[in-house]
Parts: sequence; C-alpha cells; structure tokens
Amino acid sequence: MNKNSSGKMMEKSSSSSSSDKVMDGSDITQLVENEKVFSNFVDHKFQELDTDCDGKLSVKELQPAVADIGAALGLPAQGTNPESDYIYTEVLNEFTHGKLQKISKPEFKEVLSDFLLGMAAGLKRDPVVILRIDGEDLHEFVESLTFEPETLSIFSEIGLPNGSLKDYIIKAFEKLTVEHGMPPATDPWVMSNVVEPALECLGDALQQPISQDTFLVAFKKAAKSIVQLLKEQPAIVAHSQNTFDGSCIKKLLSNKFELDKAMDSALRGIPRERHGTISKEYLGVALDSLAASADLPPLGAIDQMDDIMNEALKMVGVGDGKVVKEDEFKKLLTEVLGSIMLQLEGNSVSVSTNSIVHEPVPSSSTLLQPSSP
Repeated sequence: MNKNSSGKMMEKSSSSSSSDKVMDGSDITQLVENEKVFSNFVDHKFQELDTDCDGKLSVKELQPAVADIGAALGLPAQGTNPESDYIYTEVLNEFTHGKLQKISKPEFKEVLSDFLLGMAAGLKRDPVVILRIDGEDLHEFVESLTFEPETLSIFSEIGLPNGSLKDYIIKAFEKLTVEHGMPPATDPWVMSNVVEPALECLGDALQQPISQDTFLVAFKKAAKSIVQLLKEQPAIVAHSQNTFDGSCIKKLLSNKFELDKAMDSALRGIPRERHGTISKEYLGVALDSLAASADLPPLGAIDQMDDIMNEALKMVGVGDGKVVKEDEFKKLLTEVLGSIMLQLEGNSVSVSTNSIVHEPVPSSSTLLQPSSP
C-alpha cells in the first residue's frame, strides 16, 4: 500500500554523501493557519473544481478532490477495495453532510481545512523521509564482511523449486531494503531501469544451473552493476516507517473524556435506524473514523493491520445483521479497540513503505500542487 503525502522537506544529516529530507507536515499546517494564503489556495482549488462555474460544487465536481484526499491518505484507487471505498464515501459525506446536494465555497474550505490538518498531524507523528539512493550504501554493503552470509541467508529463504538463476537474483534484490542502499526492486521503474540492465550484464552466466556458489557470484556481479547504474542515475525514494504497538489505543481507552469525544465524533455521520438504533454493520466505518485518535491505519491500507482489525470486528458480530442502541454500539466499538490493543501489545506490526518518486515532493495526489495560473 503507498503512503504518499505532502509536507515540509527539511535537511537531515545522513551517513551517506547525499542529504535525506524529512517531510513532517509543517508546511501544511502553515498553509492552513495563514488565513490569507489558505483563502487564496481554496479560491484556486474551488475554481478548478467548479467546472460549470455556478459558484457551487456538485457531487460529481467533488470527485477529483475526494480522489486526491484518498491518494494523500495512501488509499488504493477508488473502486478497487470495498473497505477503502467506505472511506471514500465518508470523505464525500463530510463535504456534502450525507446529502446529494451542492456545497458552497465556505463549506468546501471548512472540510478541506479539517482534512489537511489531519494529514499534517499524521506526518508529524510519522514523517516521510526522502532518500537519494546513489549507489554508495549498496557499494558498502557489497564490500562488507556481512555481504556473503546475508546473501546466502536470502538465498535459503527464496524457495523457488523450478526457479532459474535469474529468478533467484530478482527475488534477492526484492528482499534488499533501502538500509542496504537498494531502491524497491518491485517498483516497475526500478525493475526496468536498474535491475534488468544489471541482469543483462551477466550474459550467458544466467544460464548456469542454480546453486549457492553460482548464485553468490552472479548476485554480487549484478549488485556491482546496480551500484554503477545508481551512480549514473540515482533513485529518489519516499521512505516511511511506522510501528503499531497498541500504545495509542491504550492511552485513548484510559482517558474517558477523550474517548467519549472521539466516539461522539465517530458516530456523528452514522445512519440511524428506527428509534435511534444503529446497525452493527457500521462498526467498521466508526472504527475508521477513530483511526487517527487510536493511531490506526484506515481499513484497506495495510494488509497485516486489516487482518487484526477485521478479526476484532468479527468477534463482536459485525455481519450478523443486528441493530443496537447507541450505548451498546459504543460499548462494542470499545471492545473492538481493546481487542486490537491486546493483539498489538502481544505482537506489534511494523510497516516500512518505500516508493519511487520522480519529483522533489512525492505525491500521487494533486491536492497541494500549485494551481495553474
């Protein structure tokens, strides 16, 4: 899943010859808190979206903004995942208040401000580091004493019964990380511009039968070729690391005032049945609304976390078609949070995300990109 966001880039000291940059969200905060600048920003964005120039935004005209917010949150494209589609629907509902009606510029500005400040808070908590990978760190790894034992360990983990030497080398590069000085080999740009040219340098050597010895020699030669390729054309990588250990959930559950406040906010947009009851089907939607307060990713964003969160939801009977009173709904939601907390305390989830970017600020979202004059 990509965690591409926009924020302030600050110089950060690095052990390599090149500088890394840290995006901490402070530029977003400064934008929103500067009333004159933010108003001008909203004017331009509103004008771009208002294609019929009637001074209001329809549901259709809002779709590009909703898609941009989803991309900035790191969600998969709309329509590709049922869980994340809930979030897209909720984003749209925030703008339209759940009604299929047009919204004014002040309404657009208010909701956009809330989303941007939420993104800034997320970046402040989990900054994105921009790495310029130029081959130096990979060269150090290849020439280090740990290269051979670590490479052989990777070889033993691959397990391709009918795999060729080329297959093994590609899989091995996919297992190397930015800490080794290797950009993500699963990225199409890296594969076509870095890995495949390095494999071509091996020529007929790739036809050899697979063994530890032939793999080690061929992999080292390919790695040295990649070092040279990265020197000639460095790769720019957006790197983020986050560990979900349940500590923020525990903090939220221990503070009744903050928990009640977060619960009330999460339930504000949830549809009610007769007599104010709520379908348990909406527990997942409510959990998504609590995600920022509990330091949880949106459902659909991280597979490992999805498994934990969905299991917790199943334990309280999501999908049984029942409706409950609001107090019972909150109680069930609290149980879900508690279950997730216990699982994460016993086995935390660490997520490292690396994405190739081709501009100084990585973002598949155009939300914070300058408007055309």
